[in-house]
Amino acid sequence: MKQLINNLKGDKGIWSFVALLALFSFMPVFSASSNLAYIGHGTGNTLGYLVKHLAHIACGFTIIYYVHKIPYHYFRSISKWLLPVVWVVLAITMIKGTVIGGANASRWLQIPFVGISFQPSAFAALVLFIFVARYLSKTREKAIDFVESLKELWLPVFITLMFILPANFSTTALIFSMIIMLAFIGKYPLKYIGIIIGTGVLFLAFFILLSKAFPEAKFFNRVKTWESRIENFSTDKPDEDDYQIEKAKIAIASGQLYGLGPGKSVQKNFLPQSSSDFIYAIIVEEYGLLGGLGVLALYLLLLFRFVIASHKANTLFGKLVVIGLGFPMIFQAMINMAVAVELLPVTGQTLPLISSGGSSIWMTCFALGIIISVTKKEEEIAQELKDAAKREEALQKLIDRELEEEVVTEGDYSIEDKATNPMNAVLNK
Repeated sequence: MKQLINNLKGDKGIWSFVALLALFSFMPVFSASSNLAYIGHGTGNTLGYLVKHLAHIACGFTIIYYVHKIPYHYFRSISKWLLPVVWVVLAITMIKGTVIGGANASRWLQIPFVGISFQPSAFAALVLFIFVARYLSKTREKAIDFVESLKELWLPVFITLMFILPANFSTTALIFSMIIMLAFIGKYPLKYIGIIIGTGVLFLAFFILLSKAFPEAKFFNRVKTWESRIENFSTDKPDEDDYQIEKAKIAIASGQLYGLGPGKSVQKNFLPQSSSDFIYAIIVEEYGLLGGLGVLALYLLLLFRFVIASHKANTLFGKLVVIGLGFPMIFQAMINMAVAVELLPVTGQTLPLISSGGSSIWMTCFALGIIISVTKKEEEIAQELKDAAKREEALQKLIDRELEEEVVTEGDYSIEDKATNPMNAVLNK
């Protein structure tokens, strides 16, 4: 174990907070899965769900370990070639998506012959953030031509978002917001950012108008769900989402300060997504306000480490990669918590590293592996500078010693003759 820990490179703070979140996730998932166990096979035995979550976490940390060994600049060129692959996968998902736990059919894709389902939008977001960071770091030394950037940057971005939007508006909005933030940090001109935001709003309005014109088309079947969620959030009209929110608020109110205790949640038996979308409500019910604030604190500390890692990165690409991959995790966590306390409409965003689900955990871990690879490079550069300083110091000591020896040697061969005349013995005789 000690040898394994010594092999872990990069920011130890990020490693620690990620490990704490993953370890904490087992108790809420084990407790909240009882509802799924009763619905699935009627026994209420959640051991299978716990083992499944353990496998997902183990695979996730394996991904982090091997990805953090790869130099992060390799992903710079890979992202450009992966985008067309992402578009193909998203298009296939839109046409042949599967239903997972009642979720929209076009969000998930099942891998043939393996039986594993995953959400391609998570992978698409990861590739897109790296692609945007690559472009912004490439153009840092020259003035940005807006028309050229439309072709090289924003066209691929909007194509990707176009494939994600029909099935998942919240993910599309989150990705677009993070890309705008990246563009701002990467010093993309503000006037052009305003044009891009306006264009995005126009495209969304056009999409909604098309859904009104063709209400029966499968491509627009999620628009009604978005509208109902926003309407129910702003009014007291009851529906399925309102039912989930009410149960989540009851769970949070029941937890009070110290909670009911691990595994003693009552509302987990009524919340349909108690182990994923609304797991934060179960955490507060079982561990109280202190437990909920503790989870929030872990995410904020992780955000703090991301900021430090971005500041220490020796390249602009490294800085943007840390921000582009790290900040969306924290914002997703905040959105999940905000939904549980009804600060935001229901979005379907999971709690990173805590909610059950394979593809969400794996993509989060893949992003963490790249971030740690950036911090590992910083450590390697710092170690190289330290070793170079030691070599310089050792060389200087060697030179000083040689100079001292030369001074001593030159003193033995002085041109001043202080010796006794060798002829004195004959002359004196």
